[in-house]
Amino acid sequence: MAETGAPPLPPSPAPHTPVARAERFVWLTARVLEQRLFAHHFGGGAADPVETALDAYRNEDGGYGHALEPDLRGPVSQPLHTAHALRVLDAVGRCAGQRVERICRYLTSVSTADGALPAIHPSQRGYPTAPFVPVVDDPPSALLATGPVVGLLHRNEVWHAWLFRATDFCWQAVESLEESHPYEIEAAVAFLDSAPDRPRAEAAADRLGRLVRAHRLAALDPDGLDAYPVSPGYAPGEHHFPYDYARTPQSLARAWFTDDEMTRSLDHLAAQQQEDGGWPVRWRRWAPAPALEARPLVTVEALRTLRSHGRPVG
Repeated sequence: MAETGAPPLPPSPAPHTPVARAERFVWLTARVLEQRLFAHHFGGGAADPVETALDAYRNEDGGYGHALEPDLRGPVSQPLHTAHALRVLDAVGRCAGQRVERICRYLTSVSTADGALPAIHPSQRGYPTAPFVPVVDDPPSALLATGPVVGLLHRNEVWHAWLFRATDFCWQAVESLEESHPYEIEAAVAFLDSAPDRPRAEAAADRLGRLVRAHRLAALDPDGLDAYPVSPGYAPGEHHFPYDYARTPQSLARAWFTDDEMTRSLDHLAAQQQEDGGWPVRWRRWAPAPALEARPLVTVEALRTLRSHGRPVG
């Protein structure tokens, strides 16, 4: 047989398992980055190829762009793209070193007056953007953008001056929440799960859990979704479930739900795998390309969530 220079094929998962079905879907539809992530998480692939694929989205300012987050098109760096990049680096154990130092310099450069991140930086203006994503000239600080970034940096024991004020902003934002919506609560959890002050984080999480249940922000019965309101501005039927808040059993949000509630939600997640092997996108879709690019992202995360909670995926 002629030499091709290609690496040997990884061992295939058992036929018809969730991972095997998802693997075919990923190879048919995913960007190179998600292909490399899938290989890393479920095929024993190395971290270096993931970093190499991620570099295609990195800009000279240390941030990330080029539609890494599919709803924002164009080349410019954005906080949401950069948060996505940090999640990738964290997932492969590479959230450290000069790469993260450059990211922190970028975060400093786009922060608001109170040291936190806007959801969308005005540099996005002029490039295609989902119609439900507002681009304004003087955007406010957003827990939605800041919380997950601060949490990831703390979890990886990153030290940078940017973190001081950004952490203070997150504490103030989380502890003042009286009304909210699922994505903001999930951003708060991402911060609290790694915030250095653990007693304070546990107290804040306990209060948020009561808020989530009181306002029915988590669909606890997948067979009775009509009993749970969809937050304003969300897609029809865009419910959030216990696994959306507690991505791992170690999350502070896991204490918000009984074992039965979590089991039902994980059963529901597993059942959402579609005939083609992928999971559906539940949020609003505005154009074919972003919708198609998002499905492999959702698929990899669904499998990781199931596996983290001890569900067999193959």
